[in-house]
Amino acid sequence: METKRFVVGLGEALWDVLPDGKKLGGAPANFAYHAAQFGLDTLAVSALGEDALAEETVAALKEHNLNYLMPRVPYETGTVQVSLDADGIPSYDIRQNVAWDNIPLTPEIEQVARNCRAVCFGSLAQRNEVSRATIQRFLDLTPRDCMKIFDINLRQQFYSREVIVESLKRCNVLKINDEELVIIGRMFGYPGLDIQDKCWLILGKYNLDMLVLTCGVNGSYVFRPGEMSFQATPKVTVADTVGAGDSFTGSFCARILQGAPMAEAHRTAVQVSAYVCTQNGAMPTLPDNLKA
Repeated sequence: METKRFVVGLGEALWDVLPDGKKLGGAPANFAYHAAQFGLDTLAVSALGEDALAEETVAALKEHNLNYLMPRVPYETGTVQVSLDADGIPSYDIRQNVAWDNIPLTPEIEQVARNCRAVCFGSLAQRNEVSRATIQRFLDLTPRDCMKIFDINLRQQFYSREVIVESLKRCNVLKINDEELVIIGRMFGYPGLDIQDKCWLILGKYNLDMLVLTCGVNGSYVFRPGEMSFQATPKVTVADTVGAGDSFTGSFCARILQGAPMAEAHRTAVQVSAYVCTQNGAMPTLPDNLKA
């Protein structure tokens, strides 16, 4: 039997504790959920604790029809206190040394890596050396044709220059927002360049296939050698922005894997993330017209 080639969200599995209750969150599950809505075989890979919240996580993953590979470890299942400002923009207080900080490299996870079709990972889940080693090894095991998306996702103080450099070396697609680009520009010593020049420089320096830059209400760009796509951000009534970036990444990845031209995949990603902003929570069901 042929081994299934999954599109993988790799990293933190956690609950966003919002003012109106808690919702399953974490970029890997959000990414996998949205890529799956385009008909791809997806898998969320992380770790869960040996606690009641882990059981709730499994129930929520099943409710969203999400495949998962999350070994149990003797740590608490992750939580994040999320507060929203008047515009629905979230800020996060992320619990430390929880289950997803301690993702073990199991034979099952290694097997997924060797057959991986695409993987999305970030900097947050690499804040602890156990998960960092697992994520880097996973990336090193992937096939040559695997799409490896580094959705940089800088949170609080949970990143370092070393982790970012190692991740840039291992990815072939970088997803970054305009605020993160400023931080990276300072970190790597080219603060004076305009945003497009910074993107072209990073694309070339790390030999990337593509670089995706999101600029909130000011639109988004996709760069690849010799080509750039720009899309304006649709004006919508925002319920909250939780998971909007992950929905962008998941839908963009799905359309690229399905053979769509870069600009078309970009357009779909913008429309999907705008729709997610109009809904509460990170995992709404997409209307069929967005998946066409």
